[in-house]
Amino acid sequence: MVSHTDVIAKNRDAWNASADHHRRSAAWSQLIDAVAHKDFSCLDSTLTDQLKQIGIAGKSVIQLGCNNGREAISLFALGALEVVGVDQSSAFLKQAHELAEISPYSPEYVESDIHELPASLNERFEVALITIGVLNWMPNLSQFFTHVARTLKPGGTLVIYETHPFLEMLDPESSDPWRISTSYFLTEPMVETGAIVYEGEAEPNELQSYWHLHSLSDVLMGVTGAGLSLRAFDEYPHSNREELYDVYEQGAAQIPMCYTLVAEKR
Repeated sequence: MVSHTDVIAKNRDAWNASADHHRRSAAWSQLIDAVAHKDFSCLDSTLTDQLKQIGIAGKSVIQLGCNNGREAISLFALGALEVVGVDQSSAFLKQAHELAEISPYSPEYVESDIHELPASLNERFEVALITIGVLNWMPNLSQFFTHVARTLKPGGTLVIYETHPFLEMLDPESSDPWRISTSYFLTEPMVETGAIVYEGEAEPNELQSYWHLHSLSDVLMGVTGAGLSLRAFDEYPHSNREELYDVYEQGAAQIPMCYTLVAEKR
């Protein structure tokens, strides 16, 4: 069995090896053009509305798992005063710095495993943000949320916008995409090889990455166990994942595809 430390390190190496694939994509070229504008935002309407509702104007915000920084930069268009993005992938943070040089805003980026955050981030922020794809890379949500909570000031707010765990049971590329293919209660991580991509085929390599399926109870108990009080939880029938998951929006019977969670540090 692979240790917690090894899982985090192997995921970091897999992401670093995937960065060049993302940089060669059409999406990167579009970002280069878009981030120069003061009103740039890549956030969808669901997350935008949630952030407006809690109010981030004039506040300090940390994004945990910021990837190439496009979402961190987007927070300034909503009025954030200070934005810090944290990621353990040096290759993607290099891209984040490139985008920041083009942007009229100045986010700060910290290269760190979220389980080893520098003390300078402790109780520094009024809002902490976690978006799609972060939680499933984490082996243990209880440990993860303990570190997340430490970044918030007392009374600070955590916002999560993630894929619904229900969606992990389905395979949109299957001959029958509505057929349940994976157990909701799978405890062992799904081990993948190849570049980590959002769209298209992964380029082959020998690096393993570990994708963990967490139930909603894992998320909720992890959040509350870290000393955060649940304030709001909403589920949605639209996808915030790759376009191939849009097939599930077309059925007569709607399913939960993503969710937002808001919690406050006591």
